[in-house]
Amino acid sequence: MTTNVMMDLAIDRVDWNALAENQEQLPRIYTPGEVLMPEAGFMRGHGTFVEDEDIKASVAGVIQKVNKLISVRPLKSRYVGEIGDVVVARVLEVGQKRWRVDTNSRLDSVLLLSSVNLPGGELRRRSAEDEQMMRRYLDEGDLISAEVQNVFEESTLSLYTRSLKYGKLSQGILVKVFPALVKRRKMHFHNLACGASVILGNNGYIWISPTKSDEQEGGEGGFAQNLSEVVPRNEREIIARLRNCILALAKCKLMLFDTSIQYAYEESLKYEPRELLQQHVIFDIGEQTQARLRDVDLLD
Repeated sequence: MTTNVMMDLAIDRVDWNALAENQEQLPRIYTPGEVLMPEAGFMRGHGTFVEDEDIKASVAGVIQKVNKLISVRPLKSRYVGEIGDVVVARVLEVGQKRWRVDTNSRLDSVLLLSSVNLPGGELRRRSAEDEQMMRRYLDEGDLISAEVQNVFEESTLSLYTRSLKYGKLSQGILVKVFPALVKRRKMHFHNLACGASVILGNNGYIWISPTKSDEQEGGEGGFAQNLSEVVPRNEREIIARLRNCILALAKCKLMLFDTSIQYAYEESLKYEPRELLQQHVIFDIGEQTQARLRDVDLLD
């Protein structure tokens, strides 16, 4: 059995003339242990340490200077949550009056029983009976959408789902990207024109699912999960294509938001969904999407 493999050399994709022209505009990348500047007159921030009266980088990244404060922003890092962020998370453990969930941050986050809607949206104080039924609401392995309510001193996030747009997620695909690639916007829930819905979590977890009707949303206080319903083949193909488009944009280091994803989807229609995994197709979609976004910016 033989398989044809297409390989592209990175050296063939680099425009060396453009790279030489923009050399002065490229940010300087510092490596761990490299001297940033003398300690005298400056304060060290995140990603730095002091040694031999010099401020040195403790992570690989780009230097940031705010007045006298020197810090290094790492190229890759875990999610650092802020109040109001929309996140997609997975339940890890059911505890006493709380769930422990994974939000792609350094420490596990918590979802308190008092921070969720009761089934049916009932408004009342939580009782001992509610605590006994916690596993019926959310069990280990369940995926949820939530919002960051508070950030504790040790950087642990406290979540809440006291809105019918949040809650347990049903059928769909989870895509993981770097959190820095998800663009911060007012809306992170989108019904795309291609026929699918996406939740762009600020923590780098993106949920793609079939578009729900208004009657299906919020019917059980955010705990409805219809796993027996069969998703039509055409909708599954749309979801699979969107998943590959998002990974292609992430591979090209393009910001992820509703417009860029929709443009990438439209540019991918000339390929089969499985072809979107090939390197030359990924870079073609990235270049076409970037060109369309640049044209929109010029028109605006």
